[in-house]
Formats: sequence, structure tokens, C-alpha cells
Amino acid sequence: MGEATRESATPGSATPGSATPESAVPGSAVLGEATRESATPGSATPGSATPGSATPGSGVPGSAIPKAVGQVGEGKAAGASQAEGPALERVVSSGAGSSEAGSTQAASPEPSRKPAGGKAGRVGEVAAEASAWDAYPAGASFLGALRDGRAPRAVWSALPGAKGWAGAVAEAVRATLDGGRGAVVVVPDGKDVALADAAFARLLGPGRHVALTADLGPAERYRRWLKVLRGQVRAVVGTRAAMFAPVTGLGLVAIWDDGDDLHAERLAPYPHAREVLGLRAHRAGAGMLIGGYARTAEATQLVAGGWARPIVAARTTIRSLAPRVHPAGEDAELAKDQAARQARLPSIAWRALRHGLESGPVLVQVPRRGYLPSLACQHCRTPARCALPPTKTAVREPQAEVPLAEPAPLCHGPLALRGGHAAPYCRWCGRVDADWRCASCGSPRLRAVVTGARRTAEELGRAFPSVPVRTSGRDGVLATVPGTRALVVSTPGAEPVADGGYAAAVLLDGWALLGRADLRAGEETVRRWMNAAALLRPAAELVVLGDAALPAVQALLRWDPVTHAERELGDRAELGFPPAVRMATLTGVASAVRQMLDEVRLPADAQVLGPVPVDEAGQERAMIRVRRAGGAALAAALKGASGVRAARKTPDVVRVSVDPLDLI
Repeated sequence: MGEATRESATPGSATPGSATPESAVPGSAVLGEATRESATPGSATPGSATPGSATPGSGVPGSAIPKAVGQVGEGKAAGASQAEGPALERVVSSGAGSSEAGSTQAASPEPSRKPAGGKAGRVGEVAAEASAWDAYPAGASFLGALRDGRAPRAVWSALPGAKGWAGAVAEAVRATLDGGRGAVVVVPDGKDVALADAAFARLLGPGRHVALTADLGPAERYRRWLKVLRGQVRAVVGTRAAMFAPVTGLGLVAIWDDGDDLHAERLAPYPHAREVLGLRAHRAGAGMLIGGYARTAEATQLVAGGWARPIVAARTTIRSLAPRVHPAGEDAELAKDQAARQARLPSIAWRALRHGLESGPVLVQVPRRGYLPSLACQHCRTPARCALPPTKTAVREPQAEVPLAEPAPLCHGPLALRGGHAAPYCRWCGRVDADWRCASCGSPRLRAVVTGARRTAEELGRAFPSVPVRTSGRDGVLATVPGTRALVVSTPGAEPVADGGYAAAVLLDGWALLGRADLRAGEETVRRWMNAAALLRPAAELVVLGDAALPAVQALLRWDPVTHAERELGDRAELGFPPAVRMATLTGVASAVRQMLDEVRLPADAQVLGPVPVDEAGQERAMIRVRRAGGAALAAALKGASGVRAARKTPDVVRVSVDPLDLI
């Protein structure tokens, strides 16, 4: 997971973040709503509102999309008949990008435009080839709409299997290029860029696309950026910064695995690739594809609002390709193996590993990296903390009298182990504490609280001495592995693609993912599990260490991320959390946050929660919640208050963010 890089936007690119909040995609976060308090006075902030650009009475900011893009709620092209609009198999939420917007009648429409570059026979060749979209009832209509120059908007639930997703995305890009328009595809990390780059080169041919990553270096990346800017190349695939690629005649924007936190920029104005691409699709009249094995609540909000339509395969097709999932906590298994309640690898997991190694590689997903990242006293179970003094302290002025001797300050950081024969070290100050003793009972012995990926690989290597063990994680990410028998131990997001798919998989320590204090813990767990399970062969055995009654485990058992996402969205709407509402956070020094709350002119229905202390010393955070329709007004109010503080040259900075990922 450490392979992800941040790329700065290349100068000269057309940044869509300057769009007004009212022109935002319905149901998506407004890019310009995240402002920074320390902005230069008078600077053009993306969150600036343009009066009159929102349609009065709309329930969602910008929900009244112009007829040239599409009609929200009906999901049909402008000018289409009542009989044609609701038919998803005919057009997947297609906008009226051309005069023939409502003319698609069959599942495989005839192209209405000659391919660019004089390749008259190209479209016919595409129709004759076997397509990855044939497995989806609405897949052919989606490709046909792209070839016809229309603007279909879809949320795609990809099928599991070793064939992967890159080929299907490449086909969508090829259909867009055949229609004479360009495409931008954004993926989470460099490993995914390599997979997509290979698929694009195979389907599009040489010289028809570029890949943008930070690993290219500034010179090569700028050369490729200029090719896109000059119109020499009209297809781009890359990581987060590629969302700003200045593609000429944009016809399709696509994002893969939009739930990955690598799509969210951590610097102001905190744009998310999904929101930026949605804005670009709306303003350019282009199609949009949000794909993934799992589905986020934000994508479900787009479907629920009618802005996009789902592309989902039939249940029979899903069952034929999905792995056979076995929860480790089933009553039948516990009756056979009473020790399975305490074992990290119960007998059902060992059987899956042994049977899988007979026919190919086996994947083991471990949520934590490192060796033993968390330790405790073996006798009393007290967490092991560093007992060494800080590496540096402030110099105090000498005092005439010292009434009481103050105890020397200690680091108190968590201890961890880097290896089986290493001494414990502090994860905060980095020093080795070889003479550690428990502050509660005095015992010098330690036990593992959390087991990392390297320790898991070491234990599996001893259990299967004749099988090679490969690790993929922060220290080194593997893109692919051969189809021969091997144990592949990986952290979430770093799973390599196996040639022909994995024969079996074990998902360890489900409690570590589900037990996180995070609003998106369940959604993120389903996403990580399904991303790993999708790499297995059809009907391969998958063991997940989690209670079968949990909603996340049930979603994996049935391979039904849609129902889980809909339930997640319903729960957030009931409790008042994004994306059902808009929520902004103000983080900074306590006095600065309270002063800004007193000065900002909030909308009438705004609810202020807090402020409350946060982890940083002396820092507080307040949350402001409004209805979804009031998101633009909230952004404008916060921008105005930030501008006033910047004009005063207030020294204390207040960080403002709208719908942040780390809300809880």
C-alpha cells in the first residue's frame, strides 16, 4: 500500500475545480466547498459561488442539470420518449450529447458516427469481438452510447475473476475514441496504472494513450502532459493527479475503486477524484463510469438520485464466478474444533491453504504491516509503553526555589518488534528499549497483541517448509505473481494479480478492520475483502475470519455489495452523516475555532456540533451539518469567514474541510 504517490498538477492544465458549487454533480461532494483559512485575501477560491447558477427549488445543489446533459430522476436523454427513458438496457442514464440521444432501441445499437481517423471498419470489428461487457445486461448499451457521442453515466459493479477490470475499462475507452472523443481514467495507485496501461496498449494500439504517474519523473511526465494538452493523445490513465489532465473533446471520465482513500487529496482544497471527474463530466457533457468490486455510499447516492444508473450482472453470472466463502466462526466448524475460537488460524483456514496449494498460489491477507506492531505485558496484559525520556526537551530557565522535585518526563510511545530476535523499539521516538519492564507488575516478558504481515509470513513458512513465501506490502509491492504454488502474504491494497487467479485465500483478523473507530469501517472492510476475493478463480475457496452474522461478512458471502451500500446509505441518512447531508469540519486552536464559529453567517438550518478536543495538543474541532441542498450556502459562508480572517492576518489557522473522509 505504500506504492501510492501524490502528483502535483502540471502547470497549464485546465483545473475543473474552479467550477461553482451550484454546478456540482447531484449527490456528490462539491470540490470547491473545501477551503483553507489561510488563503490569500482576494484570491479566487474554488468554492466561490456564482449567483443564479442553481435552479430554484431543487432538492440537491445543482440537481437541475441542463437538458443537454440529462434529466435527473428520469435517467433519460433530453427529447427521448416516455417509453424509451426508463429502459436501462437501451441507454444507461445517457445524456443528449448528440441529436440521436433517444434513438437507441436494442441492446447493441448501431454506431451513428464514423470512427475518428478514417477507420471505417473499426466499429464493426469491435462488435464482432468478444467483449467483457457482454456479461452485463446494460453493458452493450453503455458502449453503444459512448460510440454515438452521448453521455451515459453509470455505477459499475465489476464481476469477480482473474480476468480483472482493466480490459473492460479499456473497451469503454476504445468506444469513446471510436466516437471521436477523449477519455480520462483515474486509478488508486501505480500497480493499477500498470495493469490498465497494459490493457490499453493491447486494445488501443501503440501511441493512442499515455500513463501519468509520479515514477516517470518530472521531465517525462511533463512531455506526456504536453501531448495531452496539444491533442496528440486523447486517452489518459493515471493516479489521482490525472483527474486534471487537459484532454481535448472529453467524452468519458472513469474512476476505478472510488472508495480507496488514495483518491482523496490531503492538501487544501482537499479535492476527491470522484468529485472532480463528476464536475468535468457535467460541464463537458461527457459520460462517467464509477467502477469497483464494491460500492461506496457516495456512488449509491448518485444512483438513488437518478444521476447515474447501475450496471450489474445477473445473479446467475455472479454465482458462477464468485468464490465459495466460508466464515471461520460458523457453529458447525466450532463444534468440530473447540480451539478455533482462540486460534488465529483455525482448522478450516489450514485446510483451505493445503487444498489450494495443491493447484496453485494461495493468498493470505493481513490487515497490519510489519512484524509485531503492538505489544503488551505477558503477565498482566498491560500495553507496553516506552519508558525512556524524550529525545529532546525545552531548556528551562533556572529557578531560585524548586518546591518539589518533578518526575522526569517519559516518551510513553507504543513498543513494537521488527523481527523475531530483535529488541523492542518505540514507534514514536525510534529508540530501542532493551531493559523494558512492565510498569504495573514489573515483568520483563512481552506478548503480541497484533501480528503483522511479516510475522505471518514467517509462521506460514515454517508450517509449509517446501512452499515459497512471497510478501507484498509497504516494503515492496508485487504487481503480479506466477501461477505456480506459493504462499502470497499481502496487506490490503497490495495484493498482486496471480496468473490464472489464486486457488484459495484466507482473510485474517477481520476484527482489526471492522473494529476501527471510523464512519466507513464497514464499507472499507467490504471493499478490501472483495478486492482480494476478486483475484480468485471461479468457485475457489475463501475463508474469512469474521462472524457470519455481521453485515460485511454477509455481503461477501452473497457477493452483494449493492445491498450493503444501500443499507449503509440508509443508516447514514437516519443518523445525519454524509453523503446524506453536508458536514463541514473546523479544526484549529480552540480560541480560533470558537472565534470563527461566532463570526460565520451560517444557513438557517445549520447545526453546530462541538467543538471538542482532538488528538493534537491544544487542537479542537467543530462540525457543522446542513441539509444536502444547503451545501453550496455552507461553502460560501465558510469561504467568507475564512477570507475575513485572512484579511485580518490572524496568526492561528483554522482548517476547513467539507465531507472529509476522516470524519469520525
